[in-house]
Amino acid sequence: MKRVGFFGGKFLPFHQGHVYSIIKASTMVDELYVVLSHSEKRDQELCAGSKLSYIPGQIRLRWLSQLTKEMNNIKVVEVEDHDGNEDYDWKEGALKIREAIGREIDSVFSSEIEYGPIFKELYPEAEHILIDEKREQIPISATQIREKGVFAYWDYIPDVAKPYFIKKIVILGTESCGKSTLTKNLALIYNTTYVKEYGRDYCEDLGGCDGIILEEDYPMIAYGHKLKEYEAIKSANKIVFIDTEAVVTQFYSELYNQKHQTVLNEIARHQEYDLCLYLEPDVKWVDDGLRVHEEQKVREENNLRLKELLKENGMDFVSIGGTYQERLEKSIVLIDKTFEGF
Repeated sequence: MKRVGFFGGKFLPFHQGHVYSIIKASTMVDELYVVLSHSEKRDQELCAGSKLSYIPGQIRLRWLSQLTKEMNNIKVVEVEDHDGNEDYDWKEGALKIREAIGREIDSVFSSEIEYGPIFKELYPEAEHILIDEKREQIPISATQIREKGVFAYWDYIPDVAKPYFIKKIVILGTESCGKSTLTKNLALIYNTTYVKEYGRDYCEDLGGCDGIILEEDYPMIAYGHKLKEYEAIKSANKIVFIDTEAVVTQFYSELYNQKHQTVLNEIARHQEYDLCLYLEPDVKWVDDGLRVHEEQKVREENNLRLKELLKENGMDFVSIGGTYQERLEKSIVLIDKTFEGF
């Protein structure tokens, strides 16, 4: 007979202590069930007043599935209820766990010694096995993370979960306002990844933009840029910097092809950024071979139109002007504020 065990939790948030327990438990049984027990009401209550916002159960289930996808003797299951913290029915929860596992349970794993009596009552046939109950192997708990925030314990957040918490900072503006340089410089300062303006690379592959870029190129640019964002976020260090986004692509579609595209609005509607820094065109225009709008009057007109588009798409932004040094210093102050409270 195969020995069956389970390790359950809310995983709010998922951390390396959970990872250690899951892996160790998997070596002690033939089949290990990792059980996500969640209730939106209870989990909202748990996060209220903490430095961790509520994380949907689907996200936590995804993390567990990603972590264990190549571990053949581990199966991830979820058990959902609608109880609060005070009225949680442990007996009903145990019945749901048994139903989800569908096997006789030989071992129940946890890191909490106080669970001993309740587990003995609910799973009398199973042995309660403690793993790292003194937090000596992995000195962290979900309670600690909720109290101080994920960034205070970043090294204890598994790689599969980190992208969810990454702060996304987008740099906006018309041509020749320093977006590319500022994006790269900020990424170096914060020791993280960044996303180049994909439209620039796309145009360079074509040999330039003036007169040859087609209407159908713009959605390709927007989609391509989103894929670049996704890749950069996966390896980012707490924060990622992004040069332009879909509304800017819409702006160039209007500017070069006189076409406002609904599909670009739809892409923009689904964007989420933690901070949008908008660079004013008050620095010297620089010819890089692709830019064509040198006249200051035209720069100002373009600047107004891009701001209109951003407002039409519900994007809040902070305008930054001045010298390159001033732009950098103002950006750092604003970026650091996004981490306050986290």
